[in-house]
This record gives sequence, structure tokens and C-alpha cells, in this order.
Amino acid sequence: MTTETIHEIVRDHYAAAAIQASEGSCCTTENQGIGSELYSSLERDELPNAAVLASLGCGNPVAVAELRLGERVLDLGSGGGIDVLLSAKRVGPTGRAFGLDMTDEMLALAQQNAADAGATNVEFLRGHIESIPLPANSIDVVISNCVVNLAADKAAVFAEIARVLRPGGRMGVSDIVAEDRLSAAERAERGSYAGCIAGALSISEFRAGLESAGLADVTITPSHEVVDGMISAIIRASKPTERAAAAKPRISLKSLPIASAGSCCGPDGVC
Repeated sequence: MTTETIHEIVRDHYAAAAIQASEGSCCTTENQGIGSELYSSLERDELPNAAVLASLGCGNPVAVAELRLGERVLDLGSGGGIDVLLSAKRVGPTGRAFGLDMTDEMLALAQQNAADAGATNVEFLRGHIESIPLPANSIDVVISNCVVNLAADKAAVFAEIARVLRPGGRMGVSDIVAEDRLSAAERAERGSYAGCIAGALSISEFRAGLESAGLADVTITPSHEVVDGMISAIIRASKPTERAAAAKPRISLKSLPIASAGSCCGPDGVC
């Protein structure tokens, strides 16, 4: 499949989820152990109900990002805005939280949720995570919740994260990764692309992709198993300071899997 085909599959899936959430229906995912239940009841109580209903992630990146007052935070694939709104509270009025999403319905829902929450230090952007519409060295922290696995070109995503982070900046994301023993075909057998399974990288591939983009201090910490061999994990990395980058040899770029011909769907044929 082409990159645009992948985008269309994902866009259609999450547009439907946004409509459900805006109507007060609970959004569901293919996999157990992911979604709004991974947020504390206190966090959920802080937010509009539609933001909670539209949470389709596999973790709680805000809980591990160690956000500080005054920081600029970017959430890749921000959906209904739950992580943007939580981030905005943590960075305070002197900070700013950005959300990037390619789905018009999710952006509309997120903007309504921000208005309902009275959040004034947030901004939602339309675009793809493979091409982030922000300047280089402009972000302190990049977060994401089960979205990198949805991208057709993961190497481009990692390169963009490295580009927008300021020297010394960091990323803290939740995502689904595959055990190294699973082939790409075996990952696809366990679930669809839109369901955050078929497009997941292996643990080694994720680490290599971040390091190839120039990020350092990479850690991948499993949190829970989603399906056999597929794990929700907390992934952290940092962008070296200019002095540290100059002192360390750059790793040559390695290619990462890019969507190609063949099915991204699960065994039931549903994407």
C-alpha cells in the first residue's frame, strides 16, 4: 500500500471514533488494555467527557514525560486532545502545548474540548507526523500515545522528532512494539494497521530508528502485553546538546520498514 492509502485507512478509522466521542458514545479499540482507563480518575475528572471518550492510546505519556513549568510540548497524533490538555495544565500559563493530527474530525473535537476546558495555552495543528509543521529546535518535549505505529514511514517520524526538539530536549511516548521474534507478517496477523498492531516496529527496530535519527539515551520499558508478542511500552530518548553531538560519531541511517504491497489487516480482513 502507498503512504496515502495508509493515511486514508487511519484517517477514516479515527474520524469515525471522533464522531462517536462527540456524540457521547464510548470509543472502542481492537485490543484490550488500552484507552482512557490508563489515566487516573483524577486526570479524567479534570477533562471534558468527550476528550476522555476519544482516548484510544496504549498508555499515559504525560505521566512519564516529567513536564515542567514553562516548557513547550508537542503531542504527535493528538486525537481528541486528552494529552494536550493534561500537558497544558502541567506546563502552566508560561508554557504551551501543541497537538498535531491529520484528521479534521479529531481536530474539531480537540478544539471544542480545549474550549470546554478553558485552556488558553494550547494550539492544534493539522498535518502528518512525518512532516511536522513547526520550526527546528522549537520544542522541549515530544509526546505521543500509540501513534508512531500508525505512520507509514517511521524513519521520517524519528527524523522530524529530532529536528523539532531543541538541543537537550527529550521525548517520552507510549507505543506498541513487537517482540523481536515476530516477523512483519506475524505482526499483521495479530491485528490491523488502524488498530495499532500491523504497523508496529520491533523493539530493536524502534531503538535503531531513534538512534539513527541522532537521538540518544534511548530506553524502551514494557508496561503490559496487548496481544501475544505485542507490548505496550514507554519509550524515552533525548536530543544531545550541540557539544555532545559534536563529540559523538553519528550513526549511519538505517532503513526502517515502510508500508508496501500486501494487506495490513487482521485475519478477519478488517482494517
